[in-house]
Amino acid sequence: MNFIKKALGILWIVLAIAAAYFCIFAFGLPKFLSNQQEDLVFGIIILFILTPLIVLGLGTFGYFSLIGEYDKEE
Repeated sequence: MNFIKKALGILWIVLAIAAAYFCIFAFGLPKFLSNQQEDLVFGIIILFILTPLIVLGLGTFGYFSLIGEYDKEE
């Protein structure tokens, strides 16, 4: 079971990297660089609020899973 937790820790870190890429380059920057005010506000919210929350949450969970924080001590 501990091996599965460590493998899923790697998966969470990969998901954090993928989420960072998509939040920045697919969702945030195109909206941030458009000339419409509604898109600018949405781009700011995605780039500066949602992206750090998502990436830090997934990355932290994956890191703790990799170092064995969630392992059962017998």
